[in-house]
Amino acid sequence: MQDVTTLGFMQLLGNYGAPDLLFTEYFRVHGHSTLEKHIVDSILHHNTGRPIFAQLIGESLPDLERTVATIFERELPVTGIDLNMGCPAPKVYKKNVGGGLLRDPSKIDQIFKCLKDSIQTFFTVKMRIGFESDQHFHEILDLINSHEVALLSLHARTVKGGYKSEVQYEYIEEAAKIANCPVLANGNITSYLSSEKVLKETQCRGVMIGRSCIRNPWIFRQIEEQLTGKPIFAPTFKDVRAYIDDLYQLTNQSNQEERFRINYLKKFLNFIGISIDSEGQFLYQARRCKSKAELDSICDHYLIKDGNATKTYPLEPIAGLVARPNCEIKNTCSL
Repeated sequence: MQDVTTLGFMQLLGNYGAPDLLFTEYFRVHGHSTLEKHIVDSILHHNTGRPIFAQLIGESLPDLERTVATIFERELPVTGIDLNMGCPAPKVYKKNVGGGLLRDPSKIDQIFKCLKDSIQTFFTVKMRIGFESDQHFHEILDLINSHEVALLSLHARTVKGGYKSEVQYEYIEEAAKIANCPVLANGNITSYLSSEKVLKETQCRGVMIGRSCIRNPWIFRQIEEQLTGKPIFAPTFKDVRAYIDDLYQLTNQSNQEERFRINYLKKFLNFIGISIDSEGQFLYQARRCKSKAELDSICDHYLIKDGNATKTYPLEPIAGLVARPNCEIKNTCSL
């Protein structure tokens, strides 16, 4: 997730319970692109002990080839290279990259060949079921097979469906049957319970979780505990209060004024807030706070005072409360 799965957030997940695989923010690939230092740092220093894949977004064959070559020339310790064909941000797909590629299977064919020939390790793909419809879904799955893609992460919505349309898990079930590689299910997997349900219904090999780990950074730990029959950790509001403090600490190295740091934190609070109170008052107030002192007061009121600290943090988001997807936040998901 752009501007979310940073080095600091990866390290934080490592403390709370890291996923089995990590994917970087995407390297923007174009005629003048270079490897963004902060993404390189996340590859080198995440210290989670988990494999990490370098994510690329672009469509220029020479520049994709050049970028991959640079990654391996610099001996960055990546397990593989992941191609983003799923980003639904209009400023991205209008440049025919990310989810925009799903309109053009012939271009995908060229890109797959270029990357497969260039990558020395695993070549993986993240995609949606189509741009406006599933028109090219089966054709692209055929390309996944013919180019021997090693792993497919499938978000079961169209690009135009964004994050609000219904997730059509039957496409993941179909892909799991057709694809020669493991398929990861993506889209509205909000807890270990919904993960269990999707795994059972689709018979896919695993799940990919993005936005839900912003709301609940313990989700990967909980899924592993559920799968292995261990007691499942149930965070309290006190744990959530400490999580918000940890998130604020991630901004310490930004060298920005306090208000900028608070505004950066709001992209996380937007998701945390949908599990705090049914009236949405925490969410309303957190979105409007302007200082650390104001944020601390809001957090203490809803998460610590009046016995709230011992309350169990809800497993699922509260119905009716809506977080803003990261791609709707200014200056993110741009190419």
